[in-house]
Amino acid sequence: MTGAPAMRIEGFVIVSADGHLADASGVMPDTLKFAGDQRFFSEALDRAALIVHGRNSFEDQPNSPRRKRLLVTRQVAGLAPDQSNPNAVHWNPAGASFEQACAHAGVSSGMVAVIGGPDVFAMFFDRYHTFWLSEAPRVRLPGGEPCFPGVPARTPQQLLAAHGLMPVDRIVLDADHDVGVTAWRRAVV
Repeated sequence: MTGAPAMRIEGFVIVSADGHLADASGVMPDTLKFAGDQRFFSEALDRAALIVHGRNSFEDQPNSPRRKRLLVTRQVAGLAPDQSNPNAVHWNPAGASFEQACAHAGVSSGMVAVIGGPDVFAMFFDRYHTFWLSEAPRVRLPGGEPCFPGVPARTPQQLLAAHGLMPVDRIVLDADHDVGVTAWRRAVV
């Protein structure tokens, strides 16, 4: 009998009706920010042992500086400390494995929260235990930045399903705007 994995990888994103996480200028507009979703996101990150994101993704919350994180970048050969944040490690996946990066950050167990951008999300497609897909169906961001590579040719839901994740639960976060989050989980074999 095997136990639960030491690290549980979970993804988090809110998307517009057209599958975008940012507008055409690469910025998350206020129209995609909802108090219920922001509360859900913040509470999840407070439980995370480690946060993984690219240079343009960040959570900008009061607890942000205290959270351990991997900043995905091509600007370092493998792993390097962040000179401005002692809780952050710069990680180039071409030069160091995810396991090496986690060890360098001092994390060997707990929930790893992947918060974007698109290429960072895609790196973990086959490793997610759960992907929390928040949707704002009344918001459209024409020409915006897709949440995953392959959107809009395929929907975010189609891409998650193609990687073995299934929708199992939906939580309403803002009934007035139809905003909710769906837990996409890997089938247990």
